Amino acid sequence: MAETLVDVLWFIDGSGDEQMDQDDAVKVMEGVAHVVSTLSSDQQQELIALLGEMAAAEANPARREFLEEFPEGFGLIGDLS
Repeated sequence: MAETLVDVLWFIDGSGDEQMDQDDAVKVMEGVAHVVSTLSSDQQQELIALLGEMAAAEANPARREFLEEFPEGFGLIGDLS
């Protein structure tokens, strides 16, 4: 399930104006951020670990970066800076 979610979000993130209305893209991304924020702490930690495993196995550097930034970008962890 996590891989499918990442695939959809990766597509949306990389879509240009001609492929997808950017307001709709933002709504989807915000919706996902809201849903993952409602997961229990254990579920959030499990998702973070899974995303880390996916990033480590990813050959595409851009997709790997997306996976590495996912936890912070979708509110699973606080701002690290």
